[in-house]
Amino acid sequence: MEESRLFKISYYNQDKVYELYAKQVYESDLYGFLTIEEIVFGSQSELVIDPSEEKLKAEFNSVKRSFIPMHAVIRIDEVKEQGMCKIKDTKNTGNVSSFPGGNKGGRDRV
Repeated sequence: MEESRLFKISYYNQDKVYELYAKQVYESDLYGFLTIEEIVFGSQSELVIDPSEEKLKAEFNSVKRSFIPMHAVIRIDEVKEQGMCKIKDTKNTGNVSSFPGGNKGGRDRV
């Protein structure tokens, strides 16, 4: 029997980077969107509670399916073990940077 697949999805949402774990990820029937189903959160038995994961649990509590714009997706990984779902500031994401735009010609305008 095939083991259950688990995906880690990182994407931009309102100047934050969301990291979620889900059992199903696929291209949506809505053009330009990715569908995420069966979002998985950490177990209730853990002693350490992460406030960002609690915020995500509250935000996605009654969500059956989420549609993420393709241009917002940073990365999708198939993983063996689940980690903590979290929300990070875009300023502290390390090697993730914004798509260049708005500055034509590569020079700053004064």
